[in-house]
Amino acid sequence: MSDPTPPPPTPQDGPGNGTPGSPGQPAQGYTGPASGYPSYGESTQEYGQQYGQGQPLGQLPYPGAGGQEKPSLLMRFLARLVDNIALAVVAGIINSVLLVSIIGVTRGGSPSYGMGTGVGNAYAYSALSGVISALLALAYFVGMETRNNGQTLGKLITKLRVLGPAGGPPTVEESVRRNFWVALGILAVVPFLGLLGSLAELVIVIVIAVTISGSPTGEGWHDRLAHGTRVVPA
Repeated sequence: MSDPTPPPPTPQDGPGNGTPGSPGQPAQGYTGPASGYPSYGESTQEYGQQYGQGQPLGQLPYPGAGGQEKPSLLMRFLARLVDNIALAVVAGIINSVLLVSIIGVTRGGSPSYGMGTGVGNAYAYSALSGVISALLALAYFVGMETRNNGQTLGKLITKLRVLGPAGGPPTVEESVRRNFWVALGILAVVPFLGLLGSLAELVIVIVIAVTISGSPTGEGWHDRLAHGTRVVPA
């Protein structure tokens, strides 16, 4: 006697109609696009929107600058030039009033009320004016950057500002680290060190310009020293 013929498969158990793992039917537990699983393009766009704050991949903002363009080296030079001119005017007034009118120290060899004449008087003027100019410059940059939305007078005119690593104006410590080199003129109190201080400032200016030009975010050497400050459009 031959074996009975097995019954044909029902629609519920047939291929592609309900048997897990059968052709045309995903395995048990799988959720495909029809179950809400995003496609590849949708997932990458969602990731880009999360990473780029609402912008798809390929349109991410400029790194490290909050989506703003890198200020040119020329604009930063102009901002520093305006600041230096303003500082020179104020320092000149202070030196004239304080050193000449009150203390009596002059640049040349005229009488100086007990401070000496000739070479001694010229040295005293150079040393004291160097100290005043150095302390004034440091106080100016630190005070303006930390209290005026990160803007000095020059940056206000050129529409730039300094940001600290946290995204707001730099702290006092960060601003001091960023601008300490402007106070190297204080070395003028020691004979011959004033010249070395001026040369050191020149070298630092060149290093800062080179590092700004070579950085994709415009971060100079002094910015790195200040834990990552940066200059961005205001």
